[in-house]
Amino acid sequence: MTRATAAPAGVLAAVTAVVLGIHYGVQRHHPAPAATVTVVHPAKHVHKRASSRRYVLVQHGDSFSSIAVRAHTTVAALEKLNPGVSTTALRVGQKIRVH
Repeated sequence: MTRATAAPAGVLAAVTAVVLGIHYGVQRHHPAPAATVTVVHPAKHVHKRASSRRYVLVQHGDSFSSIAVRAHTTVAALEKLNPGVSTTALRVGQKIRVH
């Protein structure tokens, strides 16, 4: 990586860390995870149901914020659709309603 691309990449990483810190800090009822690696997967595992409800199967590294990005929604909307789901304790293979 050259110096010309290293500086913008470093700034992007720093801004991302600050935004995630603010996001998890605002959610007082949910403790911030110690270390979260967010892996964005293709939306191929979003299933459309006949009743127009859509679900996502949680994959390794998923968080509510990464699922919200893939499903073109917000974390608040996901929390409303999934009231019994802990946003900080997602399990691989768990079904999350996105619409």
